[in-house]
Amino acid sequence: MSSEARAWYEASANQGNIYAMIQLGRSEKDLCDITRDCKPPQKDPIEWLNEAKKQAIEKAKNGNAEAMYIMYEITLDDQWLEKAAIAGDDQAQYWLAVSYKQGDGFFLPWKRTEEVKKWFKLSAEAGNPRSMMEYAALLFESGDLEGFRHWNEQAAIAGYAESVYGYGSYLDHEPDTYGFPYDPVKGYSLVSSLSILNGGGGMQENVEYKLPLIAAKLTPAQISEAHEQTKKWAATHPPLSFFPEKLSR
Repeated sequence: MSSEARAWYEASANQGNIYAMIQLGRSEKDLCDITRDCKPPQKDPIEWLNEAKKQAIEKAKNGNAEAMYIMYEITLDDQWLEKAAIAGDDQAQYWLAVSYKQGDGFFLPWKRTEEVKKWFKLSAEAGNPRSMMEYAALLFESGDLEGFRHWNEQAAIAGYAESVYGYGSYLDHEPDTYGFPYDPVKGYSLVSSLSILNGGGGMQENVEYKLPLIAAKLTPAQISEAHEQTKKWAATHPPLSFFPEKLSR
């Protein structure tokens, strides 16, 4: 937490952003404290956490699913995670599925698998790209290649960078593992679109490796067409992202 970061978090928190309050509440022993060159904080960390909890619990009592998930982040009480997932928060559904997948909770073996699949599916249908890919993997394991292809494409459409890379590679059959239709022009377009990340998430190395393999199958005219497709995709789809957590874990 630098001086500038703290100032922006405080500006956001003062407008009611609960996530900003929690970040400020978790900022003990940060860079400001070490260097001692920051302005005094507006509130102590515990005050921000208390304010976050106060606002979140009021919203949660009124049925706000995201507020229920925030209560889980504040308290680490699994009951709040379950309540948020049942209420429809896609992030809570994702983490509940991850929790069950890692062995939490008490289930018969086949029931655990059903619960993991159920919560990833609900989260995916609510638009969570990471759940889309988790659910796609479960479908692949069960032999549902059509389902895998569908959710991989949906995650790419949502802007999930890792899925864009995978989808583009599969369209070019690099590799041809999941039965995607062969479309090297679109594949080149999708993979090359990731260059804008400028190395973010280690993606640049993947792009530099994959693009020459695809380009070797294309004519100059096809590569030009791919670049035009890249522009159209960027104009009609969400920005590329790795979808990091709003609150660090």
